[in-house]
Amino acid sequence: MRKHNLAFIDIETTGLSVIKHEIIEVGCVLTTPRLKVIEEFELKIKPENIENANKASLKITRYNDEDWKDAFGLEEAMKILLEKTKDCIMVGQNVAFDVSFLEYNFAKLGLNSMMHYHKLDTISIAWAKLNKEKDFEHFSLREMCKRFKIKNENPHSALSDARATFKLYKKLMTL
Repeated sequence: MRKHNLAFIDIETTGLSVIKHEIIEVGCVLTTPRLKVIEEFELKIKPENIENANKASLKITRYNDEDWKDAFGLEEAMKILLEKTKDCIMVGQNVAFDVSFLEYNFAKLGLNSMMHYHKLDTISIAWAKLNKEKDFEHFSLREMCKRFKIKNENPHSALSDARATFKLYKKLMTL
């Protein structure tokens, strides 16, 4: 039996460049190996170099100074994330994107990830299970939610996307 909890993680950033842009939000749904929810949490992170942000990214994530006025600093948020996800297997939609930002920032802060080294990607799982279906070509979270009738309450909000990814994973596991 699997013994590692799962951490369904989504991040929002100020752009697509790991080096130039910043994480501004982390959402996480922690579950048991049998997919029973243990905890959900969201960490808003105050950007240090908002002037480097991609304007389109800020619009997509609905970033505004008011909603982030009480946000965590990056180091504090990353330490909270590491503590809560210790020994968990990370699951994400396009997990490589989220992992690249997380690992870069852990290294920048001199922190060691305590998550399990295995990562699961819902896009890869969906592709493996659905690639022969001619009417299914797009694997974005939005398209997958549409296909599986999953309601994503607040797209491009980290916790809402993490919840949608969790629901998608459960659906994919039934195929």
